[in-house]
Amino acid sequence: MKIALISEHASPLAVAGGVDSGGQNIYVAHVARQLARSGHEVDVFTRRDRSLLPLVSRFEGIRVINVPAGPPVQLPKEQLLPFMDEFARFMIGFFEKEETPYHVVHANFFMSGLVGMQIKAALGTPLVTTFHALGRVRRIHQGAGDGFPDERFDIEDALVRESDSVIAECPQDAADLIALYQAERQRIDLVPCGFDSAEFHPINKQEARERLGWPQDKFIALQLGRMVPRKGIDNVVRGIGVCNRELNEDAHLYVIGGNSDEANEIATPEIGRLRGIARECGVEDRVNFLGRHGRQRLKEFYNAADVFVTTPWYEPFGITPLEAMACGTPVIGADVGGIRYSVAHQETGLLVPPKDPHALAVALAMLKRDPALAESMGAAGLERARSMFTWTGVAQALERVYARVAEVEFSNTVLDERSAYGGASA
Repeated sequence: MKIALISEHASPLAVAGGVDSGGQNIYVAHVARQLARSGHEVDVFTRRDRSLLPLVSRFEGIRVINVPAGPPVQLPKEQLLPFMDEFARFMIGFFEKEETPYHVVHANFFMSGLVGMQIKAALGTPLVTTFHALGRVRRIHQGAGDGFPDERFDIEDALVRESDSVIAECPQDAADLIALYQAERQRIDLVPCGFDSAEFHPINKQEARERLGWPQDKFIALQLGRMVPRKGIDNVVRGIGVCNRELNEDAHLYVIGGNSDEANEIATPEIGRLRGIARECGVEDRVNFLGRHGRQRLKEFYNAADVFVTTPWYEPFGITPLEAMACGTPVIGADVGGIRYSVAHQETGLLVPPKDPHALAVALAMLKRDPALAESMGAAGLERARSMFTWTGVAQALERVYARVAEVEFSNTVLDERSAYGGASA
């Protein structure tokens, strides 16, 4: 098949960890890569955010089309909606010039979906949509901090009606689509995110710590991801404070993420706020900010940690818990959204309420006091990740959805071996 992936603000070529660079970038990059490996022709359309970018970039057999829509500078995604008509006009013109038509458009995020609806109206190309985050859910949790206009809700309502398939990334995502958007259950396909075993796999913890220069005798929790308030990193810092002060357990926190390779409060103001919280909690010497790191090194951090912690206010899916599980590291996660789906409570890790540092501290202390339990949870997490959440399985599930909506006869022996979630309606 010939497949167009739209990801207006999240380029597969971007470095993850910045304010608007995270799970969606990783998702689009890996889905595109796996589809190309399966023999499909894959183009990714993303907004040109630097003046020196060529119109077409290439990686691993994939074309990345840097769409001229709005000024060629980096802008917060909340400011991109006015440029989507220009984005759509370019794509329609691009499609019309191609020698062979696209079988399907897969839009990622609501603004990409707006573009996809215009392409479908103009050319009849089937549309698959993955929201990655729902506006009404975001508004519930962020309130006045939500920088998107109310117009987003109308666009999402239209997408739920007009998309040939809406991809839910976890059962909570499907439930929200039905409850908040009146989505038709039979047009929702449940397909999660994944990990790549070539990227993330167990390595010796002592060796990983030696490479990173981490102390061998300390209990270390790792937090990795975008440095924005909704990710709840302040809750993790406070949890470390409670663990040390009230539970008398010496626990350290290493935080990876930000807009620069070195932890810089000017480049990433959130780091300054978090350092202030660490001082207030009396654990400034136990909370370490390590800046942004390339994906090729992340497995060392996951493997070096005793536990991976992530307690966002809400989470449509969350790729980092999968990556930690793939490295055999137990996960303490917020009992929300996709984390509730990926982490099996008391089996592969522990689920705690968001915004509850005491509950997090109790979970940290439990794993610190019982290394055998932590090790068994890590082993169970590795097995769960490998059996349920690989990018190969994700791509195979999406292939089936694409083939159905495009009415393409598609035969591949690998499809008979897909995992239980593959392409099944929610």
